[in-house]
Amino acid sequence: MSYFRFDEKLIYLCYGLTYQTINLNIEKNRMKVIERICIGAILLTVILTSNLHAQTTGAQDRTYWIEVLTQIADPVLINMSQDKLRATMPVETLAGGENPGNARTTHLEALGRLLAGMAPWLELGPDQTPEGKLREKYIQLMLKSIEHGFDPKSSDYLNFEVTRQPLVDMAFFCEGLLRAPKQIWGRLSDKTKQDVLNAMEKIRKIKPGENNWLLFSATVEAASLEFTGEWNPEPVSYALMRFKEWYKGDGWYGDGTAFHMDYYNSYVIHPMMMDVLLVMQKHQKGETELFELESKRFTRFAEQQERFISPDGSYPAVGRSIAYRFGAFHQLSQASLLNMLPASVKKAQVRCALTAVIKKHMSMDGNFDKNGWLTLGFCGHQQEVAESYISTGSLYLCTTVFLPLGLPATDAFWQDPYTEWTGKRIWSGQTDVKLDKAIKS
Repeated sequence: MSYFRFDEKLIYLCYGLTYQTINLNIEKNRMKVIERICIGAILLTVILTSNLHAQTTGAQDRTYWIEVLTQIADPVLINMSQDKLRATMPVETLAGGENPGNARTTHLEALGRLLAGMAPWLELGPDQTPEGKLREKYIQLMLKSIEHGFDPKSSDYLNFEVTRQPLVDMAFFCEGLLRAPKQIWGRLSDKTKQDVLNAMEKIRKIKPGENNWLLFSATVEAASLEFTGEWNPEPVSYALMRFKEWYKGDGWYGDGTAFHMDYYNSYVIHPMMMDVLLVMQKHQKGETELFELESKRFTRFAEQQERFISPDGSYPAVGRSIAYRFGAFHQLSQASLLNMLPASVKKAQVRCALTAVIKKHMSMDGNFDKNGWLTLGFCGHQQEVAESYISTGSLYLCTTVFLPLGLPATDAFWQDPYTEWTGKRIWSGQTDVKLDKAIKS
């Protein structure tokens, strides 16, 4: 891929050092053989490592992020914009092959989760720069894909009723609409807008479980309030009431009554709670006290997410749904987008940390199949790490790491110079690293 450009002369040197061993007498020159092989291996390792963790500018990082995002998005949007997503998209599951249950929902998963991640970048809209023209291309692909996905007469008409899973991914879709109200919702045709509202009515019939699913129903209602002025406040009030009860402290919520050591506070809980509360504040629907509390908790959790990132861009592979890859940092990316990072975390260090995370994942072979679709796995193709509810479409939640692309290229997130993140600084022995104490609220 274009992100890794090695120095050809050094690579030839590595190969040359190894190749020359062929002409040595193995018995008489054993130490020279070992020496040359070791030197060649060390040089090649240095080359690979230096390119993976090079100190890049914000402009270079932004270009890289866009390249990865569009690479991930292309199979979904190119095919769906042509009304042939169902005909072309593979449905990989834990068991292998196609699972009928997953196959019914995987297409809505792909579209909804992709929109949730791409929306802030698309919302910047078109302009005459190369990036602005590229955004217009993807805006049009997304608009056409939504048109096909919500038209009952389309071959790619999505499932909004069979099983409970459509509630999850209609919520991610609505979250995407909330993040791109002008360029996506505002540019849909009147017919497609009505098709979307009709689908939301179908979704309202699905009862959520007593866990993070409550926020899916709340997010659908928040989108209805934002775009129609009408909503059913009961699912929202109930969800917020339960999460008030489930708060465990120091920025962490239980997923239900129990605490789970996983990334669901980032995948779903903090991002959707914040999006719902922002809509409620905008429309003066109450919960101001919770909004103020959640803002503190949200900022604290972002601080912790930044601490999770190791010097090499790796992070703990724990809990459910790790096949969502760098979507584990949905919340940190959203905190950057909303300018809600703590004072102890600079924008540039988040950019550099997340760039390292993305590169860590992308440096592995097997993340994509031969046609460019994401594969089940955490770092490469590792089908066994997926849960039974995960299929190909589920994986597109990884795009939520790219939310800061919604900040213009002139923002400090992209303009400030390379800055080491906390994990890199503290593991290198720097002495000026301060880790803040827990919050009380």
